[in-house]
Amino acid sequence: MKKTLALALVATTALTAAATAQEITEFRIGILGGENAQDRMNNYECMVNYTTELLGVETKLFAPADYNGVIQGLLGGTIDMAWLGASSYAATYLQDPDAVEPVLIKVNLDGSVGYHSIGFARVDSGITSLDDMEGKVFGFGDPNSTSGYLIPSIEIPQYKDGVTMESGDYFGDVKFTGGHEQTIVAVNAGDIDGGVTWADGQGNWEDGYNSGALRRAVDAGLVDMNDLVQIWKSNVIPEGPVVLRSALPEEVKVKMTTLVDELYENDPDRAYGVAAGDTLGFQPVSHKMYESIVAARESVIGN
Repeated sequence: MKKTLALALVATTALTAAATAQEITEFRIGILGGENAQDRMNNYECMVNYTTELLGVETKLFAPADYNGVIQGLLGGTIDMAWLGASSYAATYLQDPDAVEPVLIKVNLDGSVGYHSIGFARVDSGITSLDDMEGKVFGFGDPNSTSGYLIPSIEIPQYKDGVTMESGDYFGDVKFTGGHEQTIVAVNAGDIDGGVTWADGQGNWEDGYNSGALRRAVDAGLVDMNDLVQIWKSNVIPEGPVVLRSALPEEVKVKMTTLVDELYENDPDRAYGVAAGDTLGFQPVSHKMYESIVAARESVIGN
């Protein structure tokens, strides 16, 4: 994997940073919602320095309020790279199959490349499973989130036969909080009774698992996991891809793929922030990994 990418990079060394700059005048990295904008920017600040040095052009970060802001930026050509969730990638692909190229996927500590949608509630609520959520307030994150909406909207009705995600059906009220961090904070504060977020499902619950939104919340001091309880867990979901805008010059795509792919080896502390916790970094991925998610999104949401 590393050797292949390294050879590809060597093949482009005749193209200097100055030559690259003639084709692109800046490089723009989009960051999905899910936590407050400043924390997102801080976690990706290293990418600004590394990218500017590598490409020889100014690098900018964009942290829109919701997932759709990144999706539309990629479709409109105002964002060049982003780490998408699988459903956000599916949304981009369904609107324009040629807009972006999936290049890398996050690798868990055990070598797997999947994660879970995790349902959770406060321990003192007395809720221990979805069976206890009838008539209560349930929170999703963002309509374009895989673990924060798409997968639970498919699998929860399978768990509770005939249930829909409509307010007043099984759940007393269904709310979109705006993102993973917002869902975690709302449940922790008692503003909603339960919700879903994402985690690798590996490691210890009290740490927020090894990686994911719960781990970020623990690191930020937003929650004590001993106050929360897991009430549901989805089947394995493929980690979302790092994507690059297809129209970028090929040498730029090769260089940026290599940069992210080798980030864990070269700067593990910064890789922790970018990858939302402890991981083994990234490895190559293709569209094939997401065909089932594209089909699921098309059937549930449309595009």
